[in-house]
Amino acid sequence: MSFAVALDDIRAAAAAIAGAVLRTPAVAAPALAELCGAAEVVLKLEMLHPTGSFKERGALNKLLSLDTASRGAGVIAASAGNHAQGVAYHARRLAVPATIVMPADTPFTKVERTEAYGARVVLRGAGLTEARQAAEVIAAAEGLSLIHPYDDAAIIAGQGTVALELLADQPGLETLVVPVGGGGLIAGVAVAAKALRPGIEIIGVQSALYAAMAHALGRCAAPAGGTTLAEGIAVKEPGALTLPIVAALVDGIVLVDEATLERAVATLLDAEKLVAEGAGAAPLAALLADPDRFRGKRVGLVLSGGNIDARLLASILQRQLVRAGRLVRLRIEISDLPGALAKIAGIIGDNGGNIVEIYHQRLFQDVPVKLAEVDAVIETRNPRHVGALVAALAGAGFPTRLLSSSAIEGS
Repeated sequence: MSFAVALDDIRAAAAAIAGAVLRTPAVAAPALAELCGAAEVVLKLEMLHPTGSFKERGALNKLLSLDTASRGAGVIAASAGNHAQGVAYHARRLAVPATIVMPADTPFTKVERTEAYGARVVLRGAGLTEARQAAEVIAAAEGLSLIHPYDDAAIIAGQGTVALELLADQPGLETLVVPVGGGGLIAGVAVAAKALRPGIEIIGVQSALYAAMAHALGRCAAPAGGTTLAEGIAVKEPGALTLPIVAALVDGIVLVDEATLERAVATLLDAEKLVAEGAGAAPLAALLADPDRFRGKRVGLVLSGGNIDARLLASILQRQLVRAGRLVRLRIEISDLPGALAKIAGIIGDNGGNIVEIYHQRLFQDVPVKLAEVDAVIETRNPRHVGALVAALAGAGFPTRLLSSSAIEGS
């Protein structure tokens, strides 16, 4: 079967970008293998590129494929994230004028970062679809070469260099797990990997809210859309070039929900000290969501990027502490007398709890006038430790109940 991209194209892309794009490491993650029941887990660290994602590979390969006149006239791309930065970064290196069209509501930090790479940023439209339409208009008006984020043979070939490196470093891998948006990355990986190792298994992973590729293949209902942590793969329509490659060469697609994506981001940081964005952590989310599929296998995960907002990352880590029963909220009933609050603080401290926040409620709770309720957010060691704290408070005459912790309530 003939596709838009072949192994020779990917090998040519590897030669073209060599020395200008980082050859990212592939590292073993025994803690993740044990967690998921896999024989081995290897992580391909694409977040280590200067712009924080794999998109540099395809962007540079596409730029190098343009003739001198096209480079001189300039290029244009529509993106609010990693593709924008990959194009801008390498366009500046090659002295190619670059215009990036972003949706009008793109956060200023992303605009600023892209401009810092030397690109002209144009804000147009209410979303990426309208931004792409605006880019096409500008491209035609100004004679610019449009660089599509995934539906382009040179882009797909560039992304496929991930598989060449990964299988050269880890030839024993049995399964590769790759995030899927429009399909450029998984299409390139699948072409290279299946040509080199016909028996290897290729598994895609998508946000359940944006399962456009799986839907196009008839493997799920139409996706609902909405807010997702994995915005890097929140694509509403797969590519015309990528879809037939995925249909022929990809062995399955795992859909993951938002809670599992959050857990994957937190687990990578906690267990491997790696910062991944939602889309970058999606391959681990697939293992967490469906461990039986990967049990006993040697699995390679393509961690595609690490561009996550610091405040969002902090929120994810706090929420994971709640899920693990290490950050809880207790409601404690006390007499409204001097020293009562100090007593409960002392009991919590004596039993190893750390008070993060505390609220003393007298007026707005349905309690007798001589009593008060205290809501305390407490850092603990584990669910058993929470139980000991509750028992200690109750034993000292302070009735206490747990207000939040799904991990403890389900244990």
